[in-house]
Amino acid sequence: MEKEEALLRKRIEELARVCYQRDIPTHTDFLNLNEQTIFHSMIRSIPEVRHFLTGGYAMAERKVVCFLPSYALDEEAPISCMEVEPLNARFAEELSHRDYLGALMNLGIDRSKIGDILVQDKKAYVFVMDDMSAYLAENLISVRKTTVKTKISPAMEMSIEPRFEQMEGSIASERLDNILAFVYRCSRGKIVPYVEGEKVFVNGRLTVKSSAVLKPGDIVSVRGLGKFRYLGIQNETKKGRLFVAAERFI
Repeated sequence: MEKEEALLRKRIEELARVCYQRDIPTHTDFLNLNEQTIFHSMIRSIPEVRHFLTGGYAMAERKVVCFLPSYALDEEAPISCMEVEPLNARFAEELSHRDYLGALMNLGIDRSKIGDILVQDKKAYVFVMDDMSAYLAENLISVRKTTVKTKISPAMEMSIEPRFEQMEGSIASERLDNILAFVYRCSRGKIVPYVEGEKVFVNGRLTVKSSAVLKPGDIVSVRGLGKFRYLGIQNETKKGRLFVAAERFI
């Protein structure tokens, strides 16, 4: 694991340096949450070039780091969105995120070339690196036993919104552990191991303090439990409890 982290750090440093010295755009492939945390820890030690992270849509978990040259006016990312749907919806199986990911990995693709996969009804939206989009569109012809067809579009042209379950309830404070217990409907005692086990990420950054305070708009991912957006305090009860709201990704 230490070797993989060292290689990632070296790669990020190289991409930032090339962008700075040659004034050309550079980028990583998709980074998972742990890898994004590593990137955030390096910001002060790499050349000062403009950068942004994106996964192709607002709530993306897996993201690409893009370094921008001095002349860049827009934030453009080398990400495409592949729309996958059954050739014949009537006879299609019920396919899950795991089914789509397995079919893609069976094509010999490195996981870093594939971003988030959103499954809605009998269709999936797969965010992929531009350099692999044509290959995937040509070779992904079935998922499990279902024959599929694909369509590639630039991610920036897609307006995909994940589906959420609206949640409302009262908590004692906006501490991270309180809100996690509320969203995942469990006790604070059951939540603490997730925080201490480095499984909780707020806006893509690892968070290991149960006492951390969330702010409205924060996007929280918990490995093994899911992802949600905290909407903030809606009201306060006479007994001092906070009535809050969140949107849990489904």
